Amino acid sequence: MFIKILSSLPSAIIKNSSFLLQRPLTTMHSNIITKEFGKFKVQVLPALSDNFMYLLIDNSTKEAAIVDPVAPDVVWDAVRKENVKLTTVLTTHHHWDHAGGNKELINSNTNDQLTVIGGDDRIDGLTVMIDKHRVDFQFGSLNIKCLRTPCHTTGHICYYVNEGQDDVVFTGDTLFLGGCGRFFEGTATQMYEALIKILSQLPDSTAVFCGHEYAIQNLKFGLHVEPSNQYILNKLEDVETKRKLKEPSVPSTIGLEKLINPFMRVENESVQKVTHTVGDPIETMKMLRDLKNNL
Repeated sequence: MFIKILSSLPSAIIKNSSFLLQRPLTTMHSNIITKEFGKFKVQVLPALSDNFMYLLIDNSTKEAAIVDPVAPDVVWDAVRKENVKLTTVLTTHHHWDHAGGNKELINSNTNDQLTVIGGDDRIDGLTVMIDKHRVDFQFGSLNIKCLRTPCHTTGHICYYVNEGQDDVVFTGDTLFLGGCGRFFEGTATQMYEALIKILSQLPDSTAVFCGHEYAIQNLKFGLHVEPSNQYILNKLEDVETKRKLKEPSVPSTIGLEKLINPFMRVENESVQKVTHTVGDPIETMKMLRDLKNNL
């Protein structure tokens, strides 16, 4: 009966109902894993049906930042187990499944006030507004660069950490493994700028931590565009094996995305021919997104 009642409610009410954000799902869509880097580590925290949150830990100061904490209970459990101090919230964009847990996280914090960083005044609890591209700030001993990538939303931010040989970027709903976000508040020109002019220019070794577990459907779309692309075939096999074990597909790398992601390959003639837009990568971006939306 509850399910029937819930399904009859308008989607806007459902998505903005705080009771849906009070507790994480009892069964996570993926296992929690930790990726070690030299000066820091990243813990992958699944949330909702396909979201990812990320706990970024500075190894030297034991400070932690959380990316898109939609499930606060999961976040606090990870903070306690890692014995770190949560000081910072990195919000990629204002959508409820990324920023909807901010208020509860802030209210349940018993330590000093959390610093909530983002690029949109629609973000709950925002304390630091990023209104320019490539703004740097210090987190513990780490430097984080804020990359403005408007399109999915007008205030979308990607967070880039570069420490020596270690590079990671948290891309929210701009860049996915094998795909990109919908152009809800922006244009193909903006997504082209975000993917090709900004993210593609990061070192190829940069680890990419995206906002959702969409890898299999994205890679299948990539094969629809480039059926003979062996890199996509290989990655799809790898991801399918991981998902059977409930292992998350993340992280990817910038270098790999240039080989497997059609939206990162809009300057390649093999992709342009599919959309009949040879010589026009921005139109290719638009047509690709339209094609993906309508499949």
